[in-house]
Amino acid sequence: MPVITKITQQKKDPERYNIFLDEKYAYSVHETVLVKFGLTKGMTLENWSIDDMIYEDEIRKAFNRALHYLGFRMRSEHEVKQKLLQTGFGEAVVLEAIVKLRDLGFLNDETFSKALLETQKQSSGRGPQAIQQELQRKGIAKELQEEVVDSYSDEEQVEVARKVAEKEAKKNKSQSPRHTERRIQNALLRKGYSYDIIKRALSTIDFEIEEEEWEEVTASIGEKAWRRYSSKFTGNDLRNRVKQSMYQKGIPFDRIDWFIDKKENEDAD
Repeated sequence: MPVITKITQQKKDPERYNIFLDEKYAYSVHETVLVKFGLTKGMTLENWSIDDMIYEDEIRKAFNRALHYLGFRMRSEHEVKQKLLQTGFGEAVVLEAIVKLRDLGFLNDETFSKALLETQKQSSGRGPQAIQQELQRKGIAKELQEEVVDSYSDEEQVEVARKVAEKEAKKNKSQSPRHTERRIQNALLRKGYSYDIIKRALSTIDFEIEEEEWEEVTASIGEKAWRRYSSKFTGNDLRNRVKQSMYQKGIPFDRIDWFIDKKENEDAD
């Protein structure tokens, strides 16, 4: 049976110790493993005990790697497990490390899920469907997903969606009210809100604009359409192309006719 002939502390990592068996370097262990197994010079080791030490040390390595990974932000158990497996640790070692992390409070999927919900609401303005999809991607159990998302009340969803809508409305002042409303509706759908919540949120927003603003919006959208098609079409073809483009942008027919008449009169002059 091998005998420990020397134990030295590593210079680069003082928490690790090199173990020499029968005058030859054998392996290194973390100081917690050294203490746990009571390793001392002159100690005789069984082969099975060496395997236990190496296994315990691997768990410690995985534990420390996980702590480093968690140092950047909160993670789900699934994320940590996948990271450790990708790093090269065996599944048994990873599961042991995760149990230690969980017992010490470094991993808690419930706390993580609730924090993710709040972050997604406040920073991204996302709705319950999108948040649940994110929780699913993080490997959160379905029951916990539903429990967390159910805490997102309809009233709070309407308020968050309203803030998103107001922000989008300010960014789209150069668009027609109908076009702006449609774009916001699509944006809220992508963020994971139901049609009912979107309808309630949009009902609080005043999309109407003043007559002077209508003229500016109509002229801006019309000019872009006119430039796009005037080099390729003339006469009725040009009118129809411009009319279709402007209508798709939410400009009413009477305003479209006003713009086209104005352009044709300018060209005639």
